[in-house]
Order: sequence, then C-alpha cells, then structure tokens
Amino acid sequence: MFYFSVITIFPEVLEPYFKTSIIGRAQKKKVIKVQLINPRNFVFNRHRTVDDNPYGGGPGMVMKPEPLIKAVLASKSKIKNQKSKVILLSPRGKQFNQAMARNLAKNYKNIILICGRYEGIDERVKKITKAEEISIGPYVLTGGELAALAIVDAVSRHIKGVLGKEESLEEKKGSYPVYTRPEVLEWQGKRYRAPKVLVSGNHKKIEEWRRKSSHLID
Repeated sequence: MFYFSVITIFPEVLEPYFKTSIIGRAQKKKVIKVQLINPRNFVFNRHRTVDDNPYGGGPGMVMKPEPLIKAVLASKSKIKNQKSKVILLSPRGKQFNQAMARNLAKNYKNIILICGRYEGIDERVKKITKAEEISIGPYVLTGGELAALAIVDAVSRHIKGVLGKEESLEEKKGSYPVYTRPEVLEWQGKRYRAPKVLVSGNHKKIEEWRRKSSHLID
C-alpha cells in the first residue's frame, strides 16, 4: 500500500475530496491510504495554539515548529519500514510537474505533505524534518491544502491499481482533444461538428489524428 500523510489544521477541507472519485475508490481497494494529521493534536495548552508572532516583527503569524515536527514523526511511526518523503508546500519551492509526480510514486511509499498557513512555517521545520519545498505554481495561495490535493492526485495516478486502465495515463498517450455525442452540436444558431475522422471507424487514421493533435506531458 502507498501512504500519503497530509499535515493540516483544516482536515475537514480535504476529507470530502479524498473520500470520493478515483482517490476514494483506491482507498477502498487498499491501494493507497490518505491520513490527515492535525498538528493541534500535539499541542496541549488551553487553545491548542499552533502559531505565534514572528521574530523581528511584521504582519501575520508564523506556524510553530514543535507541533509540525511531532506530526511528521507521528506519521513515520505509523508507517514503519517504508521509505518516506517529507514535502513542505511553499510558494518558494521547486515547481511541481509530471516528472516529479512519477518519481515520487516510483521511489517512495510514504509521502508526508506539510500544509503551510498564515505568514509561513518556522524555517527549522524544514531543517529538522529534511523536507523539500515544493510549489504547484507561480502564485501564492492562502494555504497548502489545495497544493496537497493536487500532489496526492497527481502522484496517485502513477500508482499501480489506482486507475481503471493503465492507458488512462494522459502522459502515455498524449493529451489530445476529445469529443462525444452528439456528432453535430447546435448551439445558439451555430453548428459545431466533431472531426469526421473520429466517427469514420478507421482506427489507423484515428490514431494518426490523435498523435498529431496530442500535447505530451513531460
């Protein structure tokens, strides 16, 4: 089984997605398992505080190191004897791509994703957990939860048994335009026709058209 651990103070945001569609089915089949870990569970003061003022001043709050480090250790303790990778989701990180998704699926069995919030995460978390900073794009999000969803989804597709058919991987066949019924769509006085080659029944010509129209994902 392949494991994902998502460390977040908002597990309720992620839970519905991970229980549905392809990821949900893969979990039911025990191909993958996604566990959501709330760092507040490792704080025992009255308010279960996971943030504090930044040293040096400035706006906003910074996520404290101890709860996050303990959450990472808890994930590793639950999944013993498996090669783990700790990822810190950050706009400063290396931009995530298809090749990274493929390599993560191939080389690890436990991916631990730390979702940042507020003004960021205490830098010592990265150093102590040996986390790699990764970003999903050249923009800033309010937190790491959306990035975690994207990475879990992208990596899962490369794990055997997650997809119904191996050929469903777009990067194997290339990403090409697709059409379905009706053959001629009439919309606001205009007619939009599916390419004739796709309804021709000539599989050789269809494959040639798909190759020419495809955009390979690296």
